[in-house]
Amino acid sequence: MSQPIDLYFWPTPNGWKVSIALEEMGLPYTLNLVDIGKGAQFDPDFLRISPNNRMPAIVDPEGPDGAPIAIFESGAILQYLARKTGQFGGRTERERIAVDQWLMWQMGGLGPMAGQAHHFLKYAPAMDPPQDLPYAKDRYRGETSRLYRVLDTQLGQNRHVAGDFYSIADMAIWGWASLWEGQQQVLDDKPNMARWLDEVGRRPGVIAGRALAAEKRADFRKEAASQDLLFRQKG
Repeated sequence: MSQPIDLYFWPTPNGWKVSIALEEMGLPYTLNLVDIGKGAQFDPDFLRISPNNRMPAIVDPEGPDGAPIAIFESGAILQYLARKTGQFGGRTERERIAVDQWLMWQMGGLGPMAGQAHHFLKYAPAMDPPQDLPYAKDRYRGETSRLYRVLDTQLGQNRHVAGDFYSIADMAIWGWASLWEGQQQVLDDKPNMARWLDEVGRRPGVIAGRALAAEKRADFRKEAASQDLLFRQKG
């Protein structure tokens, strides 16, 4: 029996990537909650694991050569877990390339753009004083829409994001895409994305990973102290 992986987590789209992967891969894990609304991401013990003060992160006691390893950045964690288990990373070199490029598409494109859409459409107008910025709202809503059109086109040609097989790229994208309503998007013109969201969302591993600590998920619009921690940090 493998030793459980320590998962440092909060129920957000980035956190869901890794909780879903652990469930899908059947890996045992121990949950360590990182309450980002209360500043737990700045705890010195956590910073030794994740120096960029972001979750998720993991510590695998059975890392390379049997030695423990700490890993931060959700995409790097997904790639590591896929290599470790031989699952969901692609079966051939061509498939692995397809998985990697769509994973990078999420990491460098959809995640940041959808995250900014959430911020400027939902949180910034609720701040004190309100930051209701039409240009920023239009910019990130529009770029998120463009990215979803790219996704819909890809899913019109393939059952899953990287091809006919389910992969860590689907796991990475699904959490963000499942929140399309909060990003002020529509699915009427994206039937392939709608089909994929439903199909992936019915997988037992996705359901379990999405449900992890779901009761802790908060609306930071109502918490001024949390807004300061999350949105007003200075370098």
